[in-house]
Amino acid sequence: MRRLAAETRLHAADLVLPLFVKEGLSEPAPIASMPGQVQHTEASLRDAVADAARAGLGGVMLFGIPAERDATGSAGDDPDGILQRGIRIAREAVAAVEGETGRPGPVVMADTCLDEFTDHGHCGVLTTDPAGEQVVDNDATLERYAAMAVAQARAGAEVVAPSGMMDGQVAVIRDALDDAGFTDVSVLAYSAKYASAFYGPFRDAVDSALQGDRRTYQMDAANSREGLREADLDLAEGADMVMVKPAGTSLDVLRGVADRSDVPVAAYQVSGEYAMIEAAAAHGWIDRRGAVLESVLAIKRAGADVVLTYWANEIAEWIK
Repeated sequence: MRRLAAETRLHAADLVLPLFVKEGLSEPAPIASMPGQVQHTEASLRDAVADAARAGLGGVMLFGIPAERDATGSAGDDPDGILQRGIRIAREAVAAVEGETGRPGPVVMADTCLDEFTDHGHCGVLTTDPAGEQVVDNDATLERYAAMAVAQARAGAEVVAPSGMMDGQVAVIRDALDDAGFTDVSVLAYSAKYASAFYGPFRDAVDSALQGDRRTYQMDAANSREGLREADLDLAEGADMVMVKPAGTSLDVLRGVADRSDVPVAAYQVSGEYAMIEAAAAHGWIDRRGAVLESVLAIKRAGADVVLTYWANEIAEWIK
């Protein structure tokens, strides 16, 4: 009866698995603060994407970790950079499994941001303000995002995902993709992305060089109406999907965005949410499977059409 009357259901096709690929690795490197997750080699990335395809997941989101970084994140749009190589590998892996199974595989998505590629760890190009402080230059960063999005599309990305929270990023990327002939490549906008304490393990995952914080361009956790305005702006600029992040502490914002959006809404269950449940379960304090499923159900219940979660493969197996 509970199953028959359930108002919210999970399906593998609603889930997106984030994956990290690091240049120069000879074997996958475990991420200490995210038990069970690794920085992939190019070979192990191929296997991970194939596993995601066989699990029936809706998508994979790729993050690249280069061997060398600089002030403008030039490796981010290098045609032979680690992220572009990862995209090509992912597309090949999906195609191979589609050939085996006869079923559509996961959509290949790419993070369109500079933080993994800059030597200062910020999501954009830095400049000096009149007070002599180093700050992110919004408009100079937009030029870099446009170049990254086109490079990712050329490598085979089906969805580009600007996550830096720069004003105007969706419109600039949409124009750049269209001008380059990639009219069918979709833009998943990180629309309401908060400057959250729950991103800590992710910075381990990408070997972040960040000093300081990102509070000048990511949102204040105190503000919900601002998150709705940010989503409205991205929708007006032509976003094909909009995202709320982090999911678990932004369920009210997620509900508000879902109520006003005429495109699919995504939510990212971030590294800190993953790490907390894994840590508590490792101590025997909570039921791991029950907590994982309940946490993702809550995100779906709040209005997410798509959930990015590091448990995507496991959830797909549990609900098969």
